[in-house]
Amino acid sequence: MKILVVTSVALEREAVLQGLHKDKRFVVLVAGVGPIAAAANTAKELAGVKYDLVVSAGIGGGFPDRATVGSLVVASEIVAADLGVETPEGYSSLDELGFGSTRIQVDANLLNNVTRALRAAKLSVYTGPVLTVSTVTGTAESATKLADRVPGAAAEAMEGYGVAFAAHNMGIPVLEIRAISNLVGPRDRTSWRIGDALKVLTSASSVLGEVLA
Repeated sequence: MKILVVTSVALEREAVLQGLHKDKRFVVLVAGVGPIAAAANTAKELAGVKYDLVVSAGIGGGFPDRATVGSLVVASEIVAADLGVETPEGYSSLDELGFGSTRIQVDANLLNNVTRALRAAKLSVYTGPVLTVSTVTGTAESATKLADRVPGAAAEAMEGYGVAFAAHNMGIPVLEIRAISNLVGPRDRTSWRIGDALKVLTSASSVLGEVLA
């Protein structure tokens, strides 16, 4: 297999590379922050090289009661959570408007195989929808609205849907893995554990090198 791993920043790329131990099957790309940069740069890479799998990987926020700080979330589906319209009656997604889809499903066998391998490595792993947002959630009210909008949401980040859309558009399977550095809700940088999340991302990447054969 030839696998593209897409991260948003160099620190995430370094964490992934450390876990992969120079495995030649993997290419690790820094695509930038946010869904637009992620989609454009992933599509550019996929246009030039044939890949069998695309993985969006990095740190992210976990929804309270769905994922804990220091754990991993593997996406069951990748959701553009703020792609829609606000009305006096509430939020309507692109799907509800009839203009397309905001959800990309992850292959169930791929999800199960990766999750089993991560748990076998004694890592704390949750599964569920991972939300892509253009603005990181910073209040309890916003977190509640997102959780209500996508029941079972486990994590949020800013790039997954962009990466997934580019891969899906090329007919390539996609996976999203997030190491949880903080909880979704009131923004408190003093409570974030970015260093710990990067270490977990390295551990997860080591397992990927073993399971994605």
